[in-house]
Amino acid sequence: MRLILSLALAGLAAPALAQEPAAAAPPEVRTCLAIAAIRGTAVVNSRTIDFTLRDGSVWRSNLPNACPQLGTERAFSYETAQSQLCAQDMIMVVVPVAGSLTGARCGLGRFEKLPPRQKR
Repeated sequence: MRLILSLALAGLAAPALAQEPAAAAPPEVRTCLAIAAIRGTAVVNSRTIDFTLRDGSVWRSNLPNACPQLGTERAFSYETAQSQLCAQDMIMVVVPVAGSLTGARCGLGRFEKLPPRQKR
């Protein structure tokens, strides 16, 4: 009787152990994005910009430091001689005041791929 009870209890414990959730894979990270592949941008806040690519993927750049006026103006420009926009490239906040179109200059962070949005 003792052997049967032990086997029954062991059978109850095994399924609980087998159902532990798997660890999530780390997000894909890039140092640069091809400028020709960028379809649009969205400023999330003073430290975060989302870049939507032509393939529909969204890559988030978390700036190493808060960028003054970026969160309120929500517009920026950049200049580069390369065909890519890379981490640590500088952006300029666009501030349309008193004839000046640029505000603070801030460095970008690496680009992290966001998971696809759920269809509603």
